Amino acid sequence: MIFNVSSSSGWIEVVCGSMFSGKTQELIRRLKLANIARQKVQVFNSHLDIRYSKDHLVSHDKVTLSAIPVKTAKEILKDVLRDTQVVGIDEAHFFGEELVEVCGKLADSGKRVIVAGLDQDYRGEPFVNMAKLMAVAEFVTKNLAICMVCGNPAHFSQRLTSSGKRIEVGAGDKYEARCRKCFQPEK
Repeated sequence: MIFNVSSSSGWIEVVCGSMFSGKTQELIRRLKLANIARQKVQVFNSHLDIRYSKDHLVSHDKVTLSAIPVKTAKEILKDVLRDTQVVGIDEAHFFGEELVEVCGKLADSGKRVIVAGLDQDYRGEPFVNMAKLMAVAEFVTKNLAICMVCGNPAHFSQRLTSSGKRIEVGAGDKYEARCRKCFQPEK
């Protein structure tokens, strides 16, 4: 989706799905297209996501885009420049419910806001902030991965380790994509 951002109209786009479904790759693609269209873009990522880089979005296939690491969603509001037209936010599930308000304020100020994140945790429970963002967003894209067990479409993130923490940063070393049939949520 490429849209011309006018000074009076903003909106929210959400890209969600399981681990390994291409969420970050799609976010980077949309942001690069905005750059090609000579739109002023700013990109933010959770400071927790340092799997590949501290100051870049990095997809699992190593596509990168420079990003500002932030601890809270409210930091994004402070750091967005007035002339920014497009705001990208990755790993949205790492932020609290304040992200919904922040994205709303950015969109209300005329910015295109593109948010990517997991819609469910490793137990298959929705991340509340992502559910609320999908409810208020103008555009929602749900990406599916491929089940690592049977090859069917997958929308669950199977945790392979047992930490008990809801948020555990990792990649193929800790998670794999699973379909409904092969997913085994922790009880």
